[in-house]
Amino acid sequence: MKLHRILLLAVFILTATTALFAQGFIKGIVVDTEGEAIVGANLRWENTSQGGVTNIDGEFNIELTNKSHRLITTYIGYTSDTLEIHQPQEDLKIVLKGEVSLDEVVVTARRQGTLNSRADAMQIQKITTDELFRAACCNLAESFETNSSVDVAYNDAATGARQIKLLGLAGTYVQMLTEQVPNLQGAASPYGLSYVPGPWMDGIQVSKGTSSVKNGYEALTGQINIDYKKPQLADPLFVNLFAAHTGRLEGNVDMNYHLNKKLATGLMLHYSREQMSHDSNDDGFLDMPKTEQFNVMNRWFYRNKNYIFQAAANFVHEKRESGQLSHNSHIENPYKIDITTNRGLIFTKNGYVLNQDNNTSIALILSGTYHDQRSSFGRSIFDVTQQNLYANLMFETEFNSRHSISTGLSMNYDNYREKLKDEKAIGVNNLHLKRNDAIGGAYAEYTFNYYDRFTLLAGIRGDYSQDHGFFATPRLHLKYNPFGDLLGLRASVGRGYRIANVLVENSYLLASSRTMVFDKGLDNFESAWNYGASAHFTFPLFGKDMSVMLEYYYTDFDKQVVANMEDPTRVTFSNLKGRSYAQNAQIEVSYPFFKGFLLTGAYRITDAKSTYDGKLMTKPLTNKYKGLLTASYQTPGGMWQFDATSQFNGGGRMPDPGTVDPLWKPNFPSFVTLSGQVTFNYKKLSLYVGGENLTGYQQKNPIIDAANPWGDRFDASMIWGPLYGAKFYVGLRWSIPKLI
Repeated sequence: MKLHRILLLAVFILTATTALFAQGFIKGIVVDTEGEAIVGANLRWENTSQGGVTNIDGEFNIELTNKSHRLITTYIGYTSDTLEIHQPQEDLKIVLKGEVSLDEVVVTARRQGTLNSRADAMQIQKITTDELFRAACCNLAESFETNSSVDVAYNDAATGARQIKLLGLAGTYVQMLTEQVPNLQGAASPYGLSYVPGPWMDGIQVSKGTSSVKNGYEALTGQINIDYKKPQLADPLFVNLFAAHTGRLEGNVDMNYHLNKKLATGLMLHYSREQMSHDSNDDGFLDMPKTEQFNVMNRWFYRNKNYIFQAAANFVHEKRESGQLSHNSHIENPYKIDITTNRGLIFTKNGYVLNQDNNTSIALILSGTYHDQRSSFGRSIFDVTQQNLYANLMFETEFNSRHSISTGLSMNYDNYREKLKDEKAIGVNNLHLKRNDAIGGAYAEYTFNYYDRFTLLAGIRGDYSQDHGFFATPRLHLKYNPFGDLLGLRASVGRGYRIANVLVENSYLLASSRTMVFDKGLDNFESAWNYGASAHFTFPLFGKDMSVMLEYYYTDFDKQVVANMEDPTRVTFSNLKGRSYAQNAQIEVSYPFFKGFLLTGAYRITDAKSTYDGKLMTKPLTNKYKGLLTASYQTPGGMWQFDATSQFNGGGRMPDPGTVDPLWKPNFPSFVTLSGQVTFNYKKLSLYVGGENLTGYQQKNPIIDAANPWGDRFDASMIWGPLYGAKFYVGLRWSIPKLI
């Protein structure tokens, strides 16, 4: 509670500091020649250090000065623009033109791949398509290879299930959104990262710490929102083909069509398969599952003067097969894993502008999801069906340029049908569960913005659940730019909640001989406080701008479902009795040493602990540190691009291996991975070739006692490193450009 008082005191101090007598301000937007907003463009008064930077929507709001009347706008890959300005303006539009080379290759622009917003009160990082194209990026799980904040790790060595890790905690504590609609949760959480093809994405926004209350009470450690390509903006045709030496084949086709000036539609198709058998360590088990996926999405966009309508329908069919190799004829009863998923999603977004002068609008988001998964793990069977309905009614208005408010009502309904047949599960070995979660809530969020120099974002929401009663979610964000875009300071505090789907989220543990024990009276309602602070420095160095980001986040649980794996023969799910927290400190530095080249380095320290059997212990299978070094170079004209990424993964603690005949070592070692890609660009055609895990580092014997999967020592969940050695791939991207 002390930190709460400190943050509230900071509000008054910073407000008083920024209460200056202004000479006037200019407000506007920076776009390219196609009308698309440019995020992170720098605006600076000539021969001064005063200015600003555009936010995630390309908008800016900066103060006039008597020192200069010439405003210079710059962005990497664009020709700078200089305007003579003497009077305040409210709707200035600045159009930047892309740099053009003298050969036959024309570069519209090269934007920075990852953008840290300096204008928003929340700590938001935007991953653009330029960043996604720096690696193969077959799906969402492979979209964070060059990101220093988000980790993607395997849950087990048998099913290939992956999860995101943010701020040292599992991805179940991250709120996943697609187009600002909650998604990929519940039944989709074990394998949902593979349901979003990389070529479909227009960008990813990563918000660390507590986020806005608009999207709900979740986001205990952060929020990740995926934007799909929009039919009104995307190219009429885009094709992506991919092949890896492991036998993975993938094809993506996006088609977009404008029916008239107001109506546009798009169709996105995805097919991938990987059917080769790999057993590089000769343990008799597949190193990676055989998969096949078909994915289709249809989008619609309509807009008239004041009304915007968007709708989308998505269907995914995926089949996974893993286990012991079938060609081992000496195995009479091979251990097999089969997972078949069918998932459908429909959502609509409706927005109506009531008053353009003060940006008053009303919006309604509706979505419905049906998820059906049939799975078998050896002799165990687990089937789950989830039906979800979501609605969010929002109202926003600006009282003036400094004060605005957003308020709304939301409803989320989940219907689960779970069937488990597992002789190892105590108390639930033959389970037929029917569960309904219905939660309704209301929120209000107030924003005070002093010309992008100081911003206060305060939100509160209240929700009611039939099972868990009423609960409140307060959140506060502060941002202060004392020297324009040279220094940005942020602080945040907020509470988050989550309803844990214990069996669904841990279903991968069925590929193990561990006995699953569920405590009687287990409460699946989790809650935590999250505190964060960051500082973003931008300063000139040898004629170029260096960017330095410092961050610290602390997540403190008061209610949590703890998965205790300290006994090597069982996993026990119980409610937290004691402390559980995670703290992260990170530094990230970026510098363009010369034209076309960008080097980024980051280092993160993680301290995550929880109480197991009455003892506060470091969370197992969690890296103590992570280092990241990425380099990208694009030749003049943009014909060639070279990318390389190296990750330095620190060691950590394993669960207790037991004292008699230990099954594994008590700690896992640090290791280094390297990936690289070379891309050839010619007009709208890109050819790329690359490799992942080029160091060839691979965890030895990731499956414990693989020779005896029906015994009591078999375990596929002790994963801390790569499951496969070096991978090589080739691919192409080709599009028909839209008419300007």
